[in-house]
Amino acid sequence: MTRKFRVFATCDIGQDALDLLRQRGYEVEVYPKPEAPPKQLILDKVRSGIDGLITTLRDPIDAEIFEAGKGTLKVVAQDAVGFDNINRADANRYKIPFTHTADVLTEATAEFAFFIMGAVARRMWASERLVREHEWGYWHPYLPFLGDEITGKTIAIIGTGRIGLAMIKKCTGFDMNILCYDPAYQNNDYVSAIQKVMDVRHANGVQQERTWIRYVEFEHALGEADFVSVHVPLIREGESQTPTYHLFNERTFRLMKPTAYLVNTSRGPVVDEIALVKAVREHWIAGAALDVFEKEPLPATSPLLDTDIADRVRLFSHFASAGRITRLSTDPNKGMAGRCVQGLIDVLEGNYGGDPSKMPYVVNKEAFR
Repeated sequence: MTRKFRVFATCDIGQDALDLLRQRGYEVEVYPKPEAPPKQLILDKVRSGIDGLITTLRDPIDAEIFEAGKGTLKVVAQDAVGFDNINRADANRYKIPFTHTADVLTEATAEFAFFIMGAVARRMWASERLVREHEWGYWHPYLPFLGDEITGKTIAIIGTGRIGLAMIKKCTGFDMNILCYDPAYQNNDYVSAIQKVMDVRHANGVQQERTWIRYVEFEHALGEADFVSVHVPLIREGESQTPTYHLFNERTFRLMKPTAYLVNTSRGPVVDEIALVKAVREHWIAGAALDVFEKEPLPATSPLLDTDIADRVRLFSHFASAGRITRLSTDPNKGMAGRCVQGLIDVLEGNYGGDPSKMPYVVNKEAFR
């Protein structure tokens, strides 16, 4: 019989998934409000002796939390692929494994990146606003504005991890040329396979023009692309030889074409928002579509909300993975909720011989080798 573990979830990740834990005899308490709980509440719950903590990117998890749970807290299960909110060094020092939900949100995030790229380029909101505000008074070939096509254009994929590769696959279907850049690893086999698909499509008349894909240097990618889609993790100075914090700044925006668009579905601090606003306002670039921000929720005082650039900047609520199956499926191979609870179960019930370094959803495996 499964031991009765105590778990606190900082938000409702999906009742079906949480019920899986209850059916196994777990005692599960869920913070009932939609906003993040105060850190003090998390500390109080951890001090009360819980075995597992289910978290999101909104929750700061650091030495203070681990110290409060010393001797009782056994796992932190993150309902997200990212874990910027979790201090990895602190988790390792206290020997607390933490899990995440990689893979299952790959396709949803990539398709959302593609959708918002189309939304900003084809000026969909500007068109809808005309209709909603009763300003659509005539049809004209090019007035009051035109959008930019995506088909046949060149896109730079910055970061070729899981989501970047999924974005590449979707761009292939729109006959796009693809420039790839990754500071850490080049997946040349995947790029070669995509080129073969492009060649077959052209040879069989599926696409009129022959397209191409290749890895290039960062500056080259920015200078040649019509669209720049960002898929890198957030790495701050000192954490790696290839930090990504403010990777997009005044210098790098000036490298982009004045007709190019930026799309960011990775992490907000990868983009210097003050520099982005300047780049759009002064027409260094054509526009941007963002699903993530340096501070979330986006403050009412953010310059990104400037009405002077509203027609060229699309802003979304960290929404990229928000598909029903992706967020709520209890299948750990399909849903974040399912993978989150499975990661927690693996640790608490000692699966994989009780060795966190062998558990597929544990991030900080290095602490247990």
